[in-house]
This record gives sequence, C-alpha cells and structure tokens, in this order.
Amino acid sequence: MGRVVFLGTAHSIADDHHNNTHLVIQEGDRAIMVDCVGYPLLHLRRAGVDFHQITDLILTHFHPDHASGLPLFLLDMWLLHRKAPLTVHGIPHTIDRAEEMMHLHEWETWPGFFPVDFHRVQEVEDATILEDTNFRIHSSPVKHLLPTIGLRFDLRKSGKSVAYSSDTEPSPALVRLASGVDVLIHEATGSGIGHSSPEQAAQIARQAGAASLYLVHYPPDTNPDQWIGEARKGFSGKIILAQDQMDIPLD
Repeated sequence: MGRVVFLGTAHSIADDHHNNTHLVIQEGDRAIMVDCVGYPLLHLRRAGVDFHQITDLILTHFHPDHASGLPLFLLDMWLLHRKAPLTVHGIPHTIDRAEEMMHLHEWETWPGFFPVDFHRVQEVEDATILEDTNFRIHSSPVKHLLPTIGLRFDLRKSGKSVAYSSDTEPSPALVRLASGVDVLIHEATGSGIGHSSPEQAAQIARQAGAASLYLVHYPPDTNPDQWIGEARKGFSGKIILAQDQMDIPLD
C-alpha cells in the first residue's frame, strides 16, 4: 500500500507543533523522503517511519528550511550503523551546494560510511528522477527565489498519483506536472514573491484537475477555517490543511 506521511508542515518558521515542511512518500519497499530539515530521525520516528526504509532523498531546493538537516541525517544514520545505500536527488544548483555542505563537515573522514550517491536531475520540465517497479518520479522547475523543482509521483502498484509544489508562485509548469493527480500538496505561505496564497494554490489544483488539495508550508499560527475558506474560493474538491504526522493512505 502506498502512503504519504507529513513530517512537517510549517513555512520557514516552525513551532512546537509544526516542523518545517518535509514528507515521505512510500510505495512497496521504496520510501522517498522529500526535503530534509531539523532533526530528521526524530521527525521520522514521530511519524512511525523507520529510517532504514528511506531509499532516496529528494531536495527540492537549497533554502535552509528544506535542506539544512542533511548533515545530521547522514551522520545519525552512520552512527546507527546504516549499511544500505542512499541516493540524494536534486537539480545541479541544489546538489552542488549539498555536496559542498557535506565537505565542510569533512564527511569523507568519517570511517565506514554507507554509500551515498548524489544524482543531478536536469532542470527542465518533466525531467525523470526515478523509474522502477514502485515509482515513476518526474520534476519540473517552479517559480521561487532560487532554482526549485516541483515533483510528481506516479505510484505503480496502487495506481495513485501525487504532486508536490515545493515553494513557488503560481506556476503553469506545475499545472502541467500535476495534471489529473489524486493528491496535490501545495504550499500556502501567503501571496508574495516566490510563494502562493491558499486561493492561488486552490486555483492550481482546479487548473490541474486534481482530486484533492493538501495545504502545507503555512504559518504555524494559521487559522484552519480561514486558510481552507480562502482555498475554497478557487477549488471545489477536497481541501485539507495538512498537519505534522498526518498519514494519507494511497490504495
């Protein structure tokens, strides 16, 4: 059975109940973590996800509230004797900086480290990230303050599809990437440069023909009724203000 698990749902400023937005999408024996912040192993444990299940990490962009947890994530798994390989995916702008960050920590001196492969994804529409018996994962550039990608996951066994906007203004490329998905996870920071309001997120969901909309990357003090009410102006389907540790079954 496939599922989406929200490890965090806040924008760049977290609070006691909302970590920065990052999530896990699982299908079969493969679990993909999207973005990596704070103390990732703690967030995984709270959400009931074993870190040994994580086969891949996708970094959508290199802002601190999306990528700053990478060194601690790798360090802790090494200290807990992980042996299985991990692939870290992202566009060159992101992966170049992720590798530089790890070199600053001199991780090449850490003995007996498990295999980590940094995979650079083309910064073009509908770029292939991964295809196997569990997933078909593609990405497209979106509109943020630095190079950023949105993601689409087609789950082969459950037949479901999920798109994630990452941080973005309304983006026609995202509409195309998210066409007909069962679940659209869209940021709702508020209208501004590089971000979207709940109503704008809803308009993207409507234009893409998504079946449901989950709002993330919002201010932790958000009033759920207000945010959903604003989104309802642009989308008549199912709208949920996602919460940390929320689990969406995909079957």
